[in-house]
Amino acid sequence: MKSVKDIMSTDISFCTPNDSIVDAAKRMRDINVGAIPICSSNKELLGMVTDRDIVIRAVADGKIENVKISQVMSNELISVEPGTSIQEASDLMARHQIRRLPVVERGEIVGMIALGDLALEDKSNEAAGRALEEISEHDELH
Repeated sequence: MKSVKDIMSTDISFCTPNDSIVDAAKRMRDINVGAIPICSSNKELLGMVTDRDIVIRAVADGKIENVKISQVMSNELISVEPGTSIQEASDLMARHQIRRLPVVERGEIVGMIALGDLALEDKSNEAAGRALEEISEHDELH
C-alpha cells in the first residue's frame, strides 16, 4: 500500500510568522499555490495560511499594510507523517475539511499533500472524490 511519502510534494516553500501577508501572497503567486506553511527558521511547522485567510482576515477589513502572517494564519494544525497511508490522509482531509495537508517528521515539515495529489493515484480516486465531496459540502474551506 502506498503512503503519503510516495505522492507528497517535497519542494516546500514556507513563510515565517513575521513575514507580511503581502510577502505570503507574492510567494503563493510565484509558486502558484493557494496555501503556504508557516514555519520557524528550523522548519518547525507553526501554522498554515491560505489565500482565503488573507482575504477574509485582512483584506476584507481594509488591512493590507504591515499585517504579519501571524495575525491571519491558522494554527490549529492537522498534519501527517510520511508513512501515513494515502487512505488515512484522504480520510483526515475529508473529516477536517482541508484541501492541503502538511507532512511532518520529527516536528519538521518535509512535504505537502494536496487533494489533487490524491486524485492522481488510481487507487485513491474514490477516496479523493469522497474527500472533495465532503469538503465541498461545507461553506468554510481551509
